Amino acid sequence: MSIKNLLQLLKPVRLTEIVDIGANPIDGEPPYRPMMAAKHLCRVTGFEPQQDALNALLTKKGQNERYLPYAIGNGSEQTLNICQVSGMTSLLTPDKNMLQTFGIFAEFGRVIEQIPISTRTLDSIDEIVHLDYLKIDIQGGEMDVFKHGRQKLAQTVAIQTEISFMPLYENQPTFAEIDAELRSQGFVPHCFAAMKNWIISPLVINNNPRIPLNQLMEADMVYVRDFTKPDSMSNEQLKHLALISHICYQSFDLTMRCVQLLEQRGVLAKGAVERYPQMISNE
Repeated sequence: MSIKNLLQLLKPVRLTEIVDIGANPIDGEPPYRPMMAAKHLCRVTGFEPQQDALNALLTKKGQNERYLPYAIGNGSEQTLNICQVSGMTSLLTPDKNMLQTFGIFAEFGRVIEQIPISTRTLDSIDEIVHLDYLKIDIQGGEMDVFKHGRQKLAQTVAIQTEISFMPLYENQPTFAEIDAELRSQGFVPHCFAAMKNWIISPLVINNNPRIPLNQLMEADMVYVRDFTKPDSMSNEQLKHLALISHICYQSFDLTMRCVQLLEQRGVLAKGAVERYPQMISNE
């Protein structure tokens, strides 16, 4: 089904507003890339406090992208721990004991520089008026963003966040804590976008320390606003959830649920529920 047909069906009032906290694309293309590629479908506001990474984003940015140098957190003065591997850089201190348990992570998480930094809360960012979809990966600092961004997140319909099963940083919230916080804000788990297993030291397979076994380490998990309680969502929220779930995650069942609710409310013309699956099958 073409995105054009989906837009014609849903007719959202405005662009989908995406916020990316920790926008440095160290793990490849962001999950919202298909929405950006469609052009005039979404607008991205990214935050990246590491100057080199920010410069790279600014060099490549398109028309509906903007990138800001703020470190998003709890609003306090903190220390940014620059690690040997940039993907490990964090406001939290790497846990040396935990890192050593997973072989080469001890080197990945070696702190090579510490920089004093002022953080800002998500709720204090005036540049953000609407926030439909949040993608966040800031190496253990996600909880501070969620707790100090409840006003902005009240309008959000989808969040992709990194979660940790084996915390690599001191005082890093675990999956259970993140899950409890997001559920308290009206979100439910939807799917795993990515899962990372690792190998427990000292075993190494085929002389390659990157070959994993079964130990769960971390994952990228998608939360969505609780679709079993549709009265908590406006018509426009349902439309943006339908777009995000269809385009970014191929969650056609969730999109169908949104279409059904919108038709029941009289927002979409009768027959939308029948047209949507026909559009999918005709792709």
